[in-house]
This record gives sequence, structure tokens and C-alpha cells, in this order.
Amino acid sequence: MSRHALVTGVSSGIGQAIAEMLLSQGWRVTGLSRTKVEHDNPYFAGHSVDLYDTDNLLECLQSLPQVDAVIHAAGKMVAAPLGELNVEESRTIWHLHVGVAEILANHFADKLGEGGRIVIIGSRTSKGVAGRSQYVATKSALYGMVRSWAAELAPKGITANIVAPGATKTPMLLNPNRQSSPPKLPPMGRYISPYEVAEYVNFILSPHAGAITGQELVMCGGASL
Repeated sequence: MSRHALVTGVSSGIGQAIAEMLLSQGWRVTGLSRTKVEHDNPYFAGHSVDLYDTDNLLECLQSLPQVDAVIHAAGKMVAAPLGELNVEESRTIWHLHVGVAEILANHFADKLGEGGRIVIIGSRTSKGVAGRSQYVATKSALYGMVRSWAAELAPKGITANIVAPGATKTPMLLNPNRQSSPPKLPPMGRYISPYEVAEYVNFILSPHAGAITGQELVMCGGASL
């Protein structure tokens, strides 16, 4: 029987690439996104969910069958310097990045069997970057949270990790309306492909990665050197 993965943010970018990658590897994929995604692959089931609405998300999760892996890829970029920080915007992305990750892990922790996987998409910027303190704070918080989950779940044979890409060629990065300065190319001279991130996630989900847990796995094209 095919393994089953839940993936958030499947309508574009990294989440979409992860869903497509897993389907190509024979996984069943349940995709959550604000706009319901249709797919011609019978192993894909798309659900329209407002991740900012906790009740809506929990209601959806209650209706889902057993899963073997949970991948939280939905995200939003917020950029503003000190003096221009919007507190409400900060609460919004905190819920999307940290709150939703917490809801997913809390719901599925007792449902994942041995070999289960939790993967959260973080960011290479989690250690700090000027002008993005609100975004960075959420990605940084994920590190301690996921390491704590990993310690709790290790005796059950379940892993929890963060995959932290650098500048990845997604609509979020290349949004012409972004408030921060234009994204810089990594030292490798090109943006990272969402499908490279998806390949990394695919490996973390494999049996070969069963001893990797509690890690922030960076893919940055040399930007962190």
C-alpha cells in the first residue's frame, strides 16, 4: 500500500513541488491550501482550508485518514524595518508558520506509526537578517520546537526535522510587491529550485533517513558560508 503524506501550501512554490515529487514516487498525497488544488493523479486529494482559521483546520484534519508523513510548507514573507513593524502582521505569520506547525504535530503525533515523519519548511534566514525580524522570529522559533518534538518522538521511531532553504525560485520570493530589497543570488549564482527542496524532503521521508531527527537541514547554495 502506498504511503500517505499530508502537505500544506500545495497551490504553489515548495509545497506544490513536494506534492508533485511525492506523487511521482508513488505516495498518496493530501494537499491543503486556501484554494483547492485539482490534480489528474488519482492518488492526490486536495482540500480547501484557511490555515489562519484554527477551527477550519481542525475540522479538516478530523476528516482525514491515517498519514505516514506531515509536511508543513505553507508560508508567507513579511519584511519591514524597526519603526515600521506591524504587530498584527506579526501575529498572522506567527500563526501560519509556528501555530499551524504546532496544530499539525499535536494532531498527528499519536497517529503516526514507527517510521513516521514530520518535516517543517524553515528558512536559511532563521539566524537573523536585517529588515525581516518578524519573519525570522517565526522560522527561528521552529528550531527549538521541532527539536523538542524530535526528543519526544524518537523512542517511537518517528523523526521531526526542518528543511531550511535559502533563496528559492518561488512566487513568494519573486513577488514584485515585496517590501524588502530584491533577493540576492546565492554564491552558486542561481536561485534554488523548489524541486531541489522537494528532493531533499523526499530523502528525509525515506527509510535511509531514519536516524536523522531534530535537525535544521540547510540548503542555501552557499549563502550561509
